[in-house]
Amino acid sequence: MARLPNQEFRQMVPVIREPDFYEDEEPRPIHWSKYNESQIKSAIETLTFIRDNVDLCEHNNKKRVGRPLTDPKMLAKAILICEALGFTERESQEWVKIIGPLVGIDKHIDDRVMGEAYDNPQVLYILKQVFDRSKTSDGKLSGDGTGIETSRKQNYESTKKSGAYLTSVVDSREIVQAFDVGTQELHAMHELVEQIKGKSLRLDAGFNDRKLVDKINSLGMTPYVFPKKNNKLNGHQAWKEMYLELYYDVMQWLTEYHQRSHAESFHSSFKRKNKLLLKIRGLAQLSQLTARIILHNRRRLAYFNRLTS
Repeated sequence: MARLPNQEFRQMVPVIREPDFYEDEEPRPIHWSKYNESQIKSAIETLTFIRDNVDLCEHNNKKRVGRPLTDPKMLAKAILICEALGFTERESQEWVKIIGPLVGIDKHIDDRVMGEAYDNPQVLYILKQVFDRSKTSDGKLSGDGTGIETSRKQNYESTKKSGAYLTSVVDSREIVQAFDVGTQELHAMHELVEQIKGKSLRLDAGFNDRKLVDKINSLGMTPYVFPKKNNKLNGHQAWKEMYLELYYDVMQWLTEYHQRSHAESFHSSFKRKNKLLLKIRGLAQLSQLTARIILHNRRRLAYFNRLTS
C-alpha cells in the first residue's frame, strides 16, 4: 500500500489559510431603486405569508376547564408580527390591534398574553410547522455556529459566551434548512445533518470530526470539512477521499468549500437585522429564534422568486 502524503498535507494547510492565497472579487453592484421597491412590497407579502401559513397549521383543540385560552394560531400570528416589526410586546400591542384583522386576529391580545405565548409549547409547534412548510433547498449546504447576544455586554470576548448559541445549516441562497439552540456546535451538527437533504455540506475546522464526516457521506452528501494542521489522512474511506481530493486539486476543493461563506453571511445579517434576544427561558428563546428564522427565510425566498419571475 502506497504511503499517504501526511507530512506534505500538514504543510499545505497553513498556506491555504493565508489571505494572500486568494484573489479579490469585485463587489456586486446595488440597485437602490429596485431595493426600495422590494421593501415596500415586503410588508404586504409578510402579512399575507403569516395569515396563509399559520392558518394551514394543526394544533391541539383539546378543551380545558377554566378561563378559555387564546387560540394558539392567533398567538403565533401575533409573535410573527411582533418579530417582523422588531418591537417588544408592549410596543407591538397596539400595532397588532391595527394589523391583526388583516392576518385573522379577531380579538385584542395584550402585551402580557403575547409575552407568555413565547413560552407556549402549542405556539412553538405551530411555528415549527410554518418553518418546515415554507423552506426550500438548492442542495448546496453550509453549516456554522454563532453566539446570539442577550445583552450589549456580550459583545466583549469575556462575556459573550453567556448568551444563546445558534447552530444552523443554510443553502447557497442563505435559506435556513435546520437549526439548533443551546447545544455545543459539533454535537448539534451531528443531529442537524439527519434533518437535512442536499448534495453537499461545507463546514469549518470546528466540525473536523471523523464520525461526522462518515455520517454526512452515509446520508448521500459530499462533505467539505476544512482540515486542521495535525490531521492525518488515515481513516475511513470518506475521510481519506475528502482530504486526498483537497491535496491533489486544491483550488477546485477550495472553490467548493468557500461557498460556506453563505453560512457566515446569514449569521451576520441575521444579527444585524434583529435586535438582541430578549427571552431568557429556553422554550421562549427557541420560539423567538424560530419566528425570526421563518421571517428571514420568507424574505430570501421572495427575493429569489422576484429574480426568476
